[in-house]
Amino acid sequence: MTEQTKKLKIGLFGLGCVGQGFLELLPKTFSSKGEIRKICVRDIHKTRGVQFDGLTDKPEEILNNPDIDVVVELIDDADASWEIVQKALNKGKSVVSANKRMIAKHLAEIIELQQQSGLSVLYEAAVCASIPIIRNLEEYFSTDLLESLQGIINGSSNYILSQAEKQGIGISEAIHLAQKLGFAEADPCLDIEGHDAANKLCILLAHAFGHICNPESIIRIGIDKIQTEDLTWAAERDLRIKLLAKANIQPDGSVQAYCFTTFYRFGAPAIRCKR
Repeated sequence: MTEQTKKLKIGLFGLGCVGQGFLELLPKTFSSKGEIRKICVRDIHKTRGVQFDGLTDKPEEILNNPDIDVVVELIDDADASWEIVQKALNKGKSVVSANKRMIAKHLAEIIELQQQSGLSVLYEAAVCASIPIIRNLEEYFSTDLLESLQGIINGSSNYILSQAEKQGIGISEAIHLAQKLGFAEADPCLDIEGHDAANKLCILLAHAFGHICNPESIIRIGIDKIQTEDLTWAAERDLRIKLLAKANIQPDGSVQAYCFTTFYRFGAPAIRCKR
């Protein structure tokens, strides 16, 4: 087997919905050159919808394993995720992560560690999942002087608002429906209060404008205060209510960024550039 066709040996952290999807889809991907050697989970005795022989509850079995090249981190604990990323890079392993909260909070440190180690740190899946928005910003807009960007970047709140509009139900009812169908967490606050969107926007700011900030500095107005009357008023005027993430460059060169619930009409450009 040549170096070009050599498979990456992967250590996976987390086997929830995303981790299980990754485990199942990786062997089916035509261009895949990866092979999962070991998976670290919190409880190895838990019943799961997939089977894998290499389960462990000891992180060091991945982090200290010289036979593993890449660590894929898919857990929801931001602090534990950050610890894994640091240790993996210090052990000479490249990292893939989907933990937007951890990345937004530690982006400056991640960049420094990546530069020191010369290893790869990839996190495309942390923002809008399978939509390659970071890649597009890097590959297609890297030579443009961007003035602004905006978009709907939280799927759970978008689903909740859409169902409330379509079915004529209140936000709380729509949240319960989203939870029942698996589109919202048991505690939906991260989504409906705008925290998740702020974390994602923080990451986008770095790739769009080279601006790194703390997600807590982004203004948030979530969907949790929306009333049925608001939805009715919007529908009568051919408007929608959406949780929108937006950022733009100010005349003094500073960046203004916020995630807010707003009346919205589709058709507005997502990205503006100086021409």
